[in-house]
Amino acid sequence: MINLQGQYREAERGRHMESLNNYVHEYTNQLSKGQIQKAYKGIMLFMSGLSTYLAGRHPDYTAGNLYFGYMDMTYFAFTPSALKEKKLKIAIVYLHEQGRFEAWLGGSNRKVQSDYIELLRSRNIGKYRLSQVTPGVDSIIESILVEQPDFDNPEDLRRQIEERTLAFVNDINSILIRGIGG
Repeated sequence: MINLQGQYREAERGRHMESLNNYVHEYTNQLSKGQIQKAYKGIMLFMSGLSTYLAGRHPDYTAGNLYFGYMDMTYFAFTPSALKEKKLKIAIVYLHEQGRFEAWLGGSNRKVQSDYIELLRSRNIGKYRLSQVTPGVDSIIESILVEQPDFDNPEDLRRQIEERTLAFVNDINSILIRGIGG
């Protein structure tokens, strides 16, 4: 069972407290306009189609299930076998609040994630951001794929994400070979 009230209190710690009723009222007002539902549905359909598209074009990769999230992030794993063998995965992530796509290198569990962050801490990872080992962080390395996606041109957006994800995977493989001896 999910303790949403506990999560709400945790998220509000240290900030000016407003009531959950006020948040729900604002949420209801925004939903009554209809734009949030249309945008959310469009993002989910795009992400689902992207996963299917990539899986069809890259059978040597494993595509995971789509995680819808809590309007914070939506993602799916898209991992080549070489990384999967190292207990690593690539996630293609849409960050709702930032309105952008990112690729994340992640571990199969928190220990793997922590171990790789430590191994790569003193390495040159080029233009990428190395994550910190902290609660709630699900990545080892992050990269922005598309800063301002154009959902009105889904074919172009799919191609941009595909090309940049494959480049990210190639860079990650190079970093791992250089950084920890393959």
